[in-house]
Amino acid sequence: MSSPLVPDFQELAATHLESAYNLARWLVRDPALADDVVQDAMLRALRYYHGFRGENARAWLLQIVRNVAITRLTRAGAESPASEADAESASQAAEVAHDGPETALMRQDDQRLLHELLAGLPVELRECLILREIEELSYKEIARIVDAPIGTVMSRLWRGRKLLVQAARALEAV
Repeated sequence: MSSPLVPDFQELAATHLESAYNLARWLVRDPALADDVVQDAMLRALRYYHGFRGENARAWLLQIVRNVAITRLTRAGAESPASEADAESASQAAEVAHDGPETALMRQDDQRLLHELLAGLPVELRECLILREIEELSYKEIARIVDAPIGTVMSRLWRGRKLLVQAARALEAV
């Protein structure tokens, strides 16, 4: 069924599953809901895989994840608050064991601050920042995923970075 240029769906899904979950988690800000979003997105991707033409698989899959996440958020009426306590505590224990308590504590504080600052951004700015800075996608790939012109992506990135810097400076002043 699939041509030699198009990887089979299982390989495609496995390759980009971590990126899909990462984007979903940042958009919906709830690990359990992010799991549901990724599962629904994978089902949709499998359903429409026959239409996939072998272009950028990662961008194609992340666009589906984004669409499912936005639909879920819209259906819920608002963004869900972050509830990542269990994942954070497991991550913290691993960091202490690896780096030592002082280094792990500083890293946790930095990560917590970054998470708080990103969570305060509007979804359209946050998603562009996550896709660019964490997932390291190109402007063109991000434009495809968020269905916006490249100039809009660049503008959202600039505004998002500016708001992050302003929020960080406001915290330092306190």
